[in-house]
Amino acid sequence: MLDPACFKDLVVSRGLKYRYYFSSPKSASKSYLLFLHGFPSSADDWRYQIAFFSAQGYGLVVPDMLGYGGTDKPAEAEAYRSSLITKDLVDILDKENAEKVVAIGHDLGAKINSRLANYHQDRFIAFAFYAAGCLPPSGFRFEDFANQTAQTLGYDVGGYWAFLSEDDAASLIRDHIDSFYSLAYAQDNRLSITEWSPHGALRKWLESNSTTEFFISQEDYNRGKADYLASGIGSSLNWYKIMTSDIELEDSKGIPEADYTIRKPVFFGGALRDYICVAPLMRAGFFKYAPNFTFQDYDTGHWIMLQRPEEINRDLLGWIESVVLP
Repeated sequence: MLDPACFKDLVVSRGLKYRYYFSSPKSASKSYLLFLHGFPSSADDWRYQIAFFSAQGYGLVVPDMLGYGGTDKPAEAEAYRSSLITKDLVDILDKENAEKVVAIGHDLGAKINSRLANYHQDRFIAFAFYAAGCLPPSGFRFEDFANQTAQTLGYDVGGYWAFLSEDDAASLIRDHIDSFYSLAYAQDNRLSITEWSPHGALRKWLESNSTTEFFISQEDYNRGKADYLASGIGSSLNWYKIMTSDIELEDSKGIPEADYTIRKPVFFGGALRDYICVAPLMRAGFFKYAPNFTFQDYDTGHWIMLQRPEEINRDLLGWIESVVLP
């Protein structure tokens, strides 16, 4: 559990409150690390990285992302547009006078990391992505993504996006929270193919109140589940409503094509047993958009920073010290 005394609150320029873990670098030679979590999580996802990099002297900014934890939870999906959230994060960095920042994202945090590179690249010195790759902004449409990935992989990976965008998803998750949370952190990664990602599968799993073994400790499970219930659940689903609608399509169209390219150093950590964010597919996009690209695959599932923390910490530190801050 993260030390509550290390958290701060800030009302960003659009009037929303963010809660974030903060510590300053121990020397001028060390950079700040901005860690961005995904769904259905909080800053606590990065607990192993926070402990490790704090001991190494790095500065840390680790927010509860919009809709989670101690950060505000707007009900309107429009509030979760990437152009707005990236500005919120820059507001936090500016407030803390954080310079030399490496942005690091996992899952939907990787999507925001992509947009930080598109909208605010000069504010950062490097970008790292885990499990999910960079997502270019060019006219993304959910139906096209779902069809293309199903054709490539031979199975449906878009059904859970559709379910999480439905009006009754939050209440169904709340009523069957152990069913949902145990599957989200399942020990058996292949359940994502059969019970999580196909259209209709996650709804059926919840309605039958099915459960499975999970890989996190019972203590972490109980704390994470309680935190997610306290967050209200519905606000976190707005991240998927954005992805399955055209809400931010015009924002994406406004990004110049020249800004698709990430000119700063980029690291990608792929999860070889993640059957939704499939590592070779995720990796492929970087070769087009990231000329200074380093990658490392890990024999683990989607929750790469929780399942292989020692390897992740070692390789991220090595990349930062050899490539980003040589």
